[in-house]
Amino acid sequence: MPVSPPTVLTIAGVCFLRSGAGGAELLTVRKRGTTRFMLPGGKLDAGETAAAAAVREVSEEIGLNLTTADLALLGSFDEVAANEADTRVAATVYTASLSEQPEAAREIEALRWQPLTQTPPDVAPLLARHVLPALRTRHPEAQPAGSGRPAG
Repeated sequence: MPVSPPTVLTIAGVCFLRSGAGGAELLTVRKRGTTRFMLPGGKLDAGETAAAAAVREVSEEIGLNLTTADLALLGSFDEVAANEADTRVAATVYTASLSEQPEAAREIEALRWQPLTQTPPDVAPLLARHVLPALRTRHPEAQPAGSGRPAG
């Protein structure tokens, strides 16, 4: 019996960073009824650009008002989806400055500030395998302890 290819979801996400007591921290969210933390963001609507979807999703999920001009591209990544079986995500990920206090809205049940130096087991594969490493490259002080790289 032939195996059908996985479904691919085209998504956009946004990284918001702040300085915490232990160094740089990334805002992550957990959707209601799920166990994995991920970036604010979501699926593109038909005809929508990744940047426009990122702006819309951030407004809907955590109440922050951005424009596409506020976004800086971190990268495009392909990874296994966190909460859907037999599904991959084709993700365009941006960074943006945090100008307001985020608040969980709509399907978002929890917000968590994730230290860049840590990769807990409950983060989405996209975060663990792509986003956190990319952010650590931009913020060398955020290398995990024992990574063999200089801390500063």
